[in-house]
Amino acid sequence: MGEMQDYIAGLEGAERELVERIRARAVELVPDATEGMSYGMPALRYRDSPLLSVMSAKDHIGLYPFSPAVVSAVERALEGYSWSKGTIRFTAEHPLPDALVDRIVELRRDEIDAAKQR
Repeated sequence: MGEMQDYIAGLEGAERELVERIRARAVELVPDATEGMSYGMPALRYRDSPLLSVMSAKDHIGLYPFSPAVVSAVERALEGYSWSKGTIRFTAEHPLPDALVDRIVELRRDEIDAAKQR
């Protein structure tokens, strides 16, 4: 196991299932992603850059795409969620739709690919 799977193993119930589902979707979309740490958080990394982290907090789950541009690109779809330039907050009772998670992962992957081509 890696850092993210170890972290997920310590969660319980609906939060554990939700965080694992997001991790699994990201790995499905970016099969070259590896587990590691980014900004002190267990994260998926792609091409030596942070791709995504998902962590449980006291009152929410935070999705961290490590990119204000990605959050801005999906801003219209975030109505009803709490968010800032680096974090999207949601709960197990009001999870992010799978299609939105997929879009966030794809945007971040494409952003990393574009940066690595320069």
